[in-house]
Amino acid sequence: MNPNLDRLQPYPFQKLNKLFEDITPNQSFVPINLHIGEPKHATPELIRNALTASLSAMAHYPTTLGTPALRASIATWLMRRYRLPAIDHDAEIIPVNGSREALFSIAQAVIDLSRPEAGVVCPNPFYQIYEGAALLAGATPHFLNTLPENNFALDYAQLPREVWSRAQLVYVCSPGNPTGRVMSMDEWQQLFELSDRHGFIIASDECYADIYFDEAAPPLGALEAAHHLGRDGFPRLVVFGSLSKRSNVPGMRSGFVAGDAAILRKFLLYRTYHGSAMNPAVQAASGAAWDDEVHVIENRRLYREKFAAVIELLKEILPVSMPDAAFYLWIRTPVNDVEFTRQLYRDYNVTVLPGSYLARFANRINPGENFIRIALVAPLAECVEAAGRIAMLASNLN
Repeated sequence: MNPNLDRLQPYPFQKLNKLFEDITPNQSFVPINLHIGEPKHATPELIRNALTASLSAMAHYPTTLGTPALRASIATWLMRRYRLPAIDHDAEIIPVNGSREALFSIAQAVIDLSRPEAGVVCPNPFYQIYEGAALLAGATPHFLNTLPENNFALDYAQLPREVWSRAQLVYVCSPGNPTGRVMSMDEWQQLFELSDRHGFIIASDECYADIYFDEAAPPLGALEAAHHLGRDGFPRLVVFGSLSKRSNVPGMRSGFVAGDAAILRKFLLYRTYHGSAMNPAVQAASGAAWDDEVHVIENRRLYREKFAAVIELLKEILPVSMPDAAFYLWIRTPVNDVEFTRQLYRDYNVTVLPGSYLARFANRINPGENFIRIALVAPLAECVEAAGRIAMLASNLN
């Protein structure tokens, strides 16, 4: 077996199951699950119709590069969403089976183990796929702690020059999981300058790009930042997008990678051998989803409604505030995050995720400790009910 498998840590939800294995939750309360970022809003009818109308296409093998029609839809969305003058849908876009598998496989494709001490840098807390991808590619992960005293910004000075010089891949997530923070133009400029200096590839996870709260101010994206900074051709930059959150189709497994054509050309070769072509019916449904903004605007309205109601219930008891984007609340707890999560499940039958499960010890701290992540994915009434129960527990602990 691959010995790097032994380097993997248990996934956060495995750890959560173990945390709860000796607990019987209070049956006076109906269970409410807010621990996993799985959208619960209805899948739009236009996507369902496009999927079923294209089932006959499953009689044919799909190509790894996907159909020109789907790539054109993604390119049009990228130009519309990020105000890009152009993007080459033949060379700068590859459809993928959800951003998760592509975020993992990019590390397998780009890490060069002939270079000593290959490094991968990612934020901390983080989406656990980044670490697993680095380890299984044979690289060493290095972490940038994102901290409340710095508004959860990326502080590149945390890592010494020798780490940056060995870095081959840097993962970033904006809007971020779990904080919802959006990277600034200054952060992008600094990261691009580091990439120019040391030659590493940037993998920008933007699966929450269309979950935001001000219709007039969509979050800045990596391609947009590169364009504004005059980085023609998006050198050493690849961006990962997804329909899961945007269009409430997590089970469809549909996303894309866009950016540096030279990297994508090699990545396409890797994916051809990896066997990761998208289902033809899913491709047709995906094109319909990328072409439509009406359902996405309604999706954002539903999240705004939930955030407003939940924050109103919690703000007098817990230090809670509106994130820049995404659908998470990242809340400091009055006691240890693991104990808070246990008590909330035991006494109130609400499941959230301890922040420490999403992070690693780096620079002598676990930056997720004493935080919980709440995913406001359930219907409004359930989110409000859960917030009331969380407030009761916090009141008893304060």
